[in-house]
Amino acid sequence: MNHLKKIIVLALVFSCKTMVAQSPIDFNKIKELSNADDARLVSIFKDIHENPELGFMETRTAAIVAKELKALGYTMMTGIGITGVVGILKNGEGPIVMYRADMDCNSVVETTGLPYASKKTAKKADGIEVPVMHACGHDAHTTWMLGIAKNMVALKSQWKGTLIMIGQPAEEPGGGAAAMEAEMYKKGVPEPDYLLGMHTAPLPTGYYLNEAGPRMAGADQFDVTFYGKGGHGSSPHEAIDPIVMAANAILQYQTVISRNNDPQAPAVVTVGAVQAGIDNNVIPASATLKLNTRFFNYTVRDSILSRIERINKGIAIANGLPKALYPTITMKGRVSPLTNDKAMVNKINGVLEKLVGPGKNIKGLPAVMGSEDFQHLVINNKKTVYDYFLVGVASAEDTAKAKKEGKMFPYFNHNGDFKVDLKAIPFGTTLGTTALLELFRK
Repeated sequence: MNHLKKIIVLALVFSCKTMVAQSPIDFNKIKELSNADDARLVSIFKDIHENPELGFMETRTAAIVAKELKALGYTMMTGIGITGVVGILKNGEGPIVMYRADMDCNSVVETTGLPYASKKTAKKADGIEVPVMHACGHDAHTTWMLGIAKNMVALKSQWKGTLIMIGQPAEEPGGGAAAMEAEMYKKGVPEPDYLLGMHTAPLPTGYYLNEAGPRMAGADQFDVTFYGKGGHGSSPHEAIDPIVMAANAILQYQTVISRNNDPQAPAVVTVGAVQAGIDNNVIPASATLKLNTRFFNYTVRDSILSRIERINKGIAIANGLPKALYPTITMKGRVSPLTNDKAMVNKINGVLEKLVGPGKNIKGLPAVMGSEDFQHLVINNKKTVYDYFLVGVASAEDTAKAKKEGKMFPYFNHNGDFKVDLKAIPFGTTLGTTALLELFRK
């Protein structure tokens, strides 16, 4: 009889534990925590916004992330992938979930006129000094992560498992995630069952966009350098002008998309910069083009690169150059297409709809040609389950003004007028906290 009683007691204890683990998520508590932390988070956001840092230079931002996570009790690793930060919070047995926020900014002049607008400049790796601003919302991403990290500590009784917070460098140039991935697992960071991230979008605050399948394109970043024979501007016949060759190439590159690529296979070729010469009357010895391409499948990607190489070679031959002076290609970064996991998306959407109500997940928008390196944190792992969704950060006033002017959005990422509605800070924190709690539930 005593043996039977023990079995019954154990069964009841196990049942109670199961009921606690699977009890409904307390949305009001999450909102309460996020709103109570609003002043602190907005202060952090404004500070990061005023002090933007380029990729692999985010020492100040990384220090803020490390300090805040350490104060919350996370086990810290810094200097991962040069300036990356990892915070690990173990809370019993359960899933391993990784949350990522990127920290770097853009080489853009800020034109928002905000009182906390960036007025900073920075020197790029090539020594060129440029204006810098957070024109893609990475300041909000980092702030959301710090708010979510605090909420998850306050809600430790509501979840079990291991939470990994990632402050990632250099998303914009495309190498930060790969740099962290190459180091962190070797240094003891556990491979996650799920990877989650959020990105700002000029959707109205209070809305989000989370869909399964391909959502962002893959991308290559590379430089093409044309070589010629320098000379006096008054005697072009005595020189071989690399600027003319580069100009010819720019025009021919566009035919790769318009005449060589399948119109139903999305792809882009962009020449983002031309660097050549110094003086008005000197023909330089070289000219460099900085290219960016976008694609959704690798057959298209390989075809684009192959045709660019052939165009380059054809121009060199047409100008009578020896093989030693044929154009060179320097690969600088590559990211794969981003494809959200269907089961993970459905799991998160189910709970987010309960949090904010129906109709707030903007569906039906096609995948974008913009790219991300978020997925490179896990694409070489055994488990590659991830979800990356967009969060609206446009104020009601800006949204209404844009609608009145017949615009789809009030502004776009990477423009000098891009801004984040401060009301989106607690909103994003609430979304991220809710999604994480759901991922820890069986």
